[in-house]
Amino acid sequence: MTIRIAIVGLGKIASDRHIPAIDGDAGFVLAATVDPTAQPRDGVPHFGDLASLLDSDIAIDAVAICTPPQARYDLAHMALGAGKHVLVEKPPAATVTAAQALAATAQESGAVLFAAWHSRYAHGVAPAREWLQGRTILGVAIDWREDVRVWHPGQDWIFAPGGFGVFDPGINALSIATRILPRPLMVEGGHLAVPENRAAPIAGNVRMLDTAGVPVTVTLDFLQEGPQTWYITIDTDEGRLTLSQGGRILRTPDGESEGDDREYAEIYAAFAKAVAAGRSDADLTPLQLVADAFMRCRSVVAPPFDG
Repeated sequence: MTIRIAIVGLGKIASDRHIPAIDGDAGFVLAATVDPTAQPRDGVPHFGDLASLLDSDIAIDAVAICTPPQARYDLAHMALGAGKHVLVEKPPAATVTAAQALAATAQESGAVLFAAWHSRYAHGVAPAREWLQGRTILGVAIDWREDVRVWHPGQDWIFAPGGFGVFDPGINALSIATRILPRPLMVEGGHLAVPENRAAPIAGNVRMLDTAGVPVTVTLDFLQEGPQTWYITIDTDEGRLTLSQGGRILRTPDGESEGDDREYAEIYAAFAKAVAAGRSDADLTPLQLVADAFMRCRSVVAPPFDG
C-alpha cells in the first residue's frame, strides 16, 4: 500500500526533513502541500489551507503537520475528523490538554495519530536503552545547547506563547530520556530565563528525580555559538553511558558506535507500520515534563532577544 500524504506547513523542517524522507520512501507519495505563503513544488497540487484540500478531489490518506505548535491542534483535529491519518511534528500540540484531545479524536475517528519524536530514532537511542537494562542508574545529566539564530532564523513564533522557546530543542532530549530510562521522571524545580521582550524561555536549568530518587539535571541554552551541544550522560554501577550529537553517537565502557542521520526516514517507516496496524503512537510524556517545568521552575528575566 502506498500512502498518499499531504504536508501542511512548508517551512524549514518540512523542506529539510519531511520531503526528503517522503521522497526516499517507496511507501509514500507526496500528494499535496498546504501553506498560505510558500511556493508550490513542481507537479504537486498546492492549497492555501487544509480545508480547501479536504474539499477538493485530490485523494489523500494522511497528512504531516509541520506548522508551529500553536496551529497543530486545529489542523490535526480537522484531518482526523475527515478520517485522515496524521503525523504531527514534535510536540504534538501546544498544550497537554490539546494533545490528549487529539488522541481521543483519533480513537473516535479510527484514524492513526503519530507523534514524531524524531530524536528517539537517532542511531544510539535503542542500543542505549538496551545497555541500561539491568544496570543501576546513579545519575543523569542532560546538556542541550544550540543557537536559535541558526536553527530558527527569524521565527518569532518560537518565543511566543505556546512556542516553547528553548524547550523546542530541549523536548528532544526529554523524548530520548523518557525512552531509555527505566522509571518515570518528575520535575522538582529550577529556573527558566525569559527575555524581557519575549514570552518563552531562552535558557534554563531543570532539576528532576526519577521515581527511585535518582537525580536528573537538565541544562538548556538557546544562544550557544560555535559547536552545538546535545549530550546525555548517564552514570551507572557499571560505568558511564554517553549519547552525543543528539543521540547519533553512543559511548559505553564497551566501546563507541556512530550511525548515519536517518531519524526522519525511520519516522516515516514507523508511521507506515502504525497505519498498517491501525494503531496510534502518540506518547505525551515529553510534553508533560515541559508543562511540569513551566509549573515548577522559577522564571527569571533575561536581556531582550532580537535575533
